[in-house]
Amino acid sequence: MAVNSIGVVGAGQMGNGIAHVMALAGYDVVLNDISEDALKKALELIERNLDRQVTREKITPEERDNALSRITLSQDLPQVAQTDLVIEAATEDEAIKQKIFDGLLPHLGENTILTSNTSSISITRLASRTDRPEKFMGFHFMNPVPVMQLVELIRGIATDRETYETCLGVVEKLGKTAASAEDFPAFIVNRILMPMINEAVYTLYEGVGNVNSIDQSMKLGANHPMGPLELADFIGLDTCLAIMNVLHDGLADTKYRPCPLLTKYVEAGWLGRKTKRGFYDYRGDTPVPTR
Repeated sequence: MAVNSIGVVGAGQMGNGIAHVMALAGYDVVLNDISEDALKKALELIERNLDRQVTREKITPEERDNALSRITLSQDLPQVAQTDLVIEAATEDEAIKQKIFDGLLPHLGENTILTSNTSSISITRLASRTDRPEKFMGFHFMNPVPVMQLVELIRGIATDRETYETCLGVVEKLGKTAASAEDFPAFIVNRILMPMINEAVYTLYEGVGNVNSIDQSMKLGANHPMGPLELADFIGLDTCLAIMNVLHDGLADTKYRPCPLLTKYVEAGWLGRKTKRGFYDYRGDTPVPTR
């Protein structure tokens, strides 16, 4: 299948990054969100990030201008449905994702491929509620999208080979590397990463170490570029909790039980960088540990 146009649903942290790399790779992009303000902020962020790439001589000014010219902003879901490949990049909430796919279905082209950037939710289950489970798969980018090289491609039980190979071709055109994952809770990256973050929260919860000592230990002792609590704040504590709940519910193993402290932070609305407070307080010039 030839892919020339990409629809991205959700203009948040992941959606704007996906639109950025797709446009830079030569695809016509329709970036959709229910919020006009979110779309405006997304485009401003894409411009800033492209400018940064120009400054670092990663791309030319002409490549930046061409990429921006390929991005169309839209609050109209049917417009997204007319693209060759749709990537849903909304919040990690199955009900919201299902509502988006329900809204797309009546307007899809015959050969349009549907994908989800979900980091943990069953691709088979999402696909089964559409009219094209064979043309549905997981297309999971890492954050931040313009920087991270990996894309997880997840086939549902019904996904056909042509759909997989088409999506693989898109990943290769982006200059990224694809990892093929089976459709089990949290796939590969988050199946390994989130229990590590959850264990770091338990280490904090049980008083084994404080925020600083835990993050420093993993940065200097395991050569991780970010500590697990710092990384959790970057990802969003609500997203971390949602993925741990998917693992716990889907695999029925107590080792995936979310730490009560993680739940408490989310209940407080301390979700990390995006709310200015999480395991660190970001309201000042320098992040300060909250425990």
